Amino acid sequence: LSWNEAPLPAVFPPVGLEINDSEGHPSSSHQTLKGTSKWATSLENLLEDPEGVKRFREFLKKEFSEENVLFWLACEEFKKTQGKKQMQEKAKEIYMTFLSSKASSQVNVEGQSRLNETILETPHPLMFQKLQDQIFNLMKYDSYSRFLKSDIFLNHKKSEEQEENSPEAQTAAKRASRIYNT
Repeated sequence: LSWNEAPLPAVFPPVGLEINDSEGHPSSSHQTLKGTSKWATSLENLLEDPEGVKRFREFLKKEFSEENVLFWLACEEFKKTQGKKQMQEKAKEIYMTFLSSKASSQVNVEGQSRLNETILETPHPLMFQKLQDQIFNLMKYDSYSRFLKSDIFLNHKKSEEQEENSPEAQTAAKRASRIYNT
């Protein structure tokens, strides 16, 4: 046999063979990232996790810029709004809360001065998209990197690691490794 005809070593279980954990649930050799590990990979991942959003808001509140993530979340919610009347109401709420010159939680975005109340009469799901993108980029390239170095993030990461290293977690891992290594 030449080198390119040699059989490949069987590294993977045969097709159709399912590996289960100690409770009989299908298992994967790839651990999916969760918690702080997932948050640290991207701002998108952080914003998809309710706990991540909570911790990020906590951080932004200390930096006096919580309105950025609140605006971003309001825009995400707005995109899912059905019905013209509901869209008009939500659009007005977003405008009055974040964009108007009298807004209680005004965000600092370019083009906000050109956005006036007349646009609220004919709302569409992506009407705030450009402004939302500006805020996303502001968070991504400014506050997100500081968040990853913050006590809020690092303490949460530390408590996650302590939970993973607890006796209960190690017992489950040992049971799983016994099952895989038999």
